[in-house]
Amino acid sequence: MEDNMYFELPELIELTQFGGDFNRYLEAIYELFKRDFIDRQPVFRGMRLGLKKYPLSQDGKEATFWHMTSEGDDEDSRMPDLRRMERIQWPAPMINSSTHPYLKVWENTRGSKTNILIFHDAENYLVVLRKAKDYIIPWTAYLIEHQSRKDKLMKEYENYKKQGAI
Repeated sequence: MEDNMYFELPELIELTQFGGDFNRYLEAIYELFKRDFIDRQPVFRGMRLGLKKYPLSQDGKEATFWHMTSEGDDEDSRMPDLRRMERIQWPAPMINSSTHPYLKVWENTRGSKTNILIFHDAENYLVVLRKAKDYIIPWTAYLIEHQSRKDKLMKEYENYKKQGAI
């Protein structure tokens, strides 16, 4: 693959940059999220993005922020995920530049919900957007850490591509 095809992502923001002070780190990560998703609001192929604000956390942070920076199946007991937090600056550029030839973009259905997935292959990073009636919600974003999960996603992408959509 040619270098000019690669999609460059911002630098990681690491806890060590804050002397290991998790509260300072969390606030800095949240400010970056606010900049990218509240102040600037990314656009996916001309369509505005809403934000899943509720339920707000105890400290007033939006649900989308917690989905992008924590992990766990149960909403009430999700745990902060440093790998997700380090990459908080990645989702917005991937959404805004989703037509870049390096990024893989497709749709899937989970239950009754339709998602748009944006995948950065070299970084194994996935952004998930959820379709709503007349807007799109940034849902979550995370690092794909297991090859079997990546294989499953790539198979889903290839099948979607064969259908000729997006």
